[in-house]
Amino acid sequence: MPPSAPSRPLAASAGEPGPCPSAAAHPVARVAVDVSLPHLDRPFDYRVSAEQDPHARPGTRVRVRFAGRLVNGYVLERAATTEHQGSLARIERVVSPEPVLTPEIARLCRRVADHYAGTMADVLRLAVPTRHARSESAPLDAAGVTTPQVAPAATPVAMPVGPGGWTRYEDGAGFVRALAAGGRPRAVTCILPDDDWPDLLARAAACTASGGRGAMLIAPDTKDVARLDQALTSLIGPGDHVTLHSEQRPSLRYRAFLRVLRGQTRIVVGTRSAVFAPVADLGLVAVWDDGDDLLAEPRAPYPHARDVALLRAHQQGTGLLLAGIARTAEAHRLLQAGWARELRAARAVLRTAAAAVRVSGDVARADATARARLPGPAFAAARDGLRRGPVLVQVPRGGYRPVLACQACRAPAQCPQCGGPMGQHAAGQSAACSWCGQAASSWHCPHCGSPRLRAVTVGRERTAEEVGRAFPGVPVRQSGLGHILTSVPPSPAMVVATPGAEPIVEDGSGYAAAVLLDAAVLLHRPDLRSAEEALRRWLTAAALVRPAAAGGIVVLVGEPSHRAVQALVRWDPAGFAARELAERESARLPPAWRLAELTGPAQAVADAVELVQQQGLPSSAEVLGPVGTAGQQVRAMVRASLSDGPALTATLQAAAAVRAARRRGDAVRVRVDPVDIG
Repeated sequence: MPPSAPSRPLAASAGEPGPCPSAAAHPVARVAVDVSLPHLDRPFDYRVSAEQDPHARPGTRVRVRFAGRLVNGYVLERAATTEHQGSLARIERVVSPEPVLTPEIARLCRRVADHYAGTMADVLRLAVPTRHARSESAPLDAAGVTTPQVAPAATPVAMPVGPGGWTRYEDGAGFVRALAAGGRPRAVTCILPDDDWPDLLARAAACTASGGRGAMLIAPDTKDVARLDQALTSLIGPGDHVTLHSEQRPSLRYRAFLRVLRGQTRIVVGTRSAVFAPVADLGLVAVWDDGDDLLAEPRAPYPHARDVALLRAHQQGTGLLLAGIARTAEAHRLLQAGWARELRAARAVLRTAAAAVRVSGDVARADATARARLPGPAFAAARDGLRRGPVLVQVPRGGYRPVLACQACRAPAQCPQCGGPMGQHAAGQSAACSWCGQAASSWHCPHCGSPRLRAVTVGRERTAEEVGRAFPGVPVRQSGLGHILTSVPPSPAMVVATPGAEPIVEDGSGYAAAVLLDAAVLLHRPDLRSAEEALRRWLTAAALVRPAAAGGIVVLVGEPSHRAVQALVRWDPAGFAARELAERESARLPPAWRLAELTGPAQAVADAVELVQQQGLPSSAEVLGPVGTAGQQVRAMVRASLSDGPALTATLQAAAAVRAARRRGDAVRVRVDPVDIG
């Protein structure tokens, strides 16, 4: 039988790891158990035996008996007393004497759980990597050589050069000088398209480390992490930083984690979960491209790395940098609130750095020629660009012909068996249902009776076929899900890629031209952030093209009057973000308001909403829905003002605890400020 909760909250009680208090003076261990039930989301007290006394330090992993079964947990602190009436259960085993959960990260995990209306156990799974026992018993330095169990602290990294490209930005040089001097500046910036962004972020980290403090650089994917890793290695040499990402082997990832934990390195580069790395004396948290949805954790409680970075910067008093080619409404809100400063390049500098952007009206197509796929201006730009180097073609969808419709009446083609969408998934294959795989050999439109199908959207593979026919003899390379190219040679070629999979040109010269196809596919998605996301993807691709002075040109195929298209033509991500934020404020949507989404079976969502209302919503809160979603699910949303945000998430946590304690049927997924609101 588990004991009761401790007398003090975690945020006030987690102590610094160090020599463990004696069992006689501090016989109680407060443990965060690995149980995700909301009504049990609190530390529990356990008794420490004399044998466990030297190893059961704050931050260590333990095994405890909870509700009749053995579960994992972390010691949060040692205490002299407990409020539990009766005898305490004993810690079954100290898994490792390594204090892997530092007090700062324990407090951060609690704050993240409260911010996202989740449980601390779920956040701890994201924050602390899986243990690898051999790495603990034989700690390694950067060269793989066995080192003493207690590693020396990392030495400050000397700043190898000056601020470099930061001088092109107003206050840019001052920003990195403040980091080197021990300051904690907070900044938001849109990087110039011809700048080497990995070098800029690496210099900010190196400046921070030169002052004896730590830094972390967070990027959306391993491709970006590799570029940051290379930039840091070129700048400060190997061995003074580590990388942390999910594609590493568990042993390598845990060794890198231990190097950070033991103070052997001060700089961390990684993907979203690396934002929890236990960097000592943290001075800077930098996030690259915070609009990328890869930075949003797909596991409960669904935290976004940008928001975790903000919570950590506020908690530990560190510097912060949000950088990208584009800008999100969330980043712009920090500028509007005065919490961060803008590092901005002058318009004259931007004009010399960006490619020329043109817009070509879309064309109606019915499986027509390759010239129809590339309208006149796009075709001409690609043909001219091939004389000077590679040409990038960005396609929003992967596959071949992913969405089909009736040729005669244009009604979406649906599977007669399950109602799913019909598509052609590879060249030479018959059309089939994307859900159940049923072939469309005998398909007839239920509205007009026509047996003919047409493509509504054309994917990367079909586009590559058509581009190859349009430019015979020119190599065509594809990059997308399942086969992502990191770079391409500077020789003439057509590179067809989906958003986020665009390779860079090996010699750094950039593409001679780029064609951005099917703008409407991105703009007309039923999602709050569709326009913002479309502009981000277009700007990211356009930044890979040479400046206009070097002949670089970008042609977007779509409606010229759309505000996102106009922002691309003007290269004005800051102005677009300001307008986007203003519209969100008037509509009372994130980031101007807090929004919680409750999704699940209809009865479960109705029950959850009723409990939320019974717990007492803040005065500004209102419930929207529920409405039906895909399958048998429904969705309700609760929104509240930013000032009432903590009260809203506390109410959601309380309602979830009541449902869990009463074992109320099906689970309801709760997401706070989700990245996709459609």
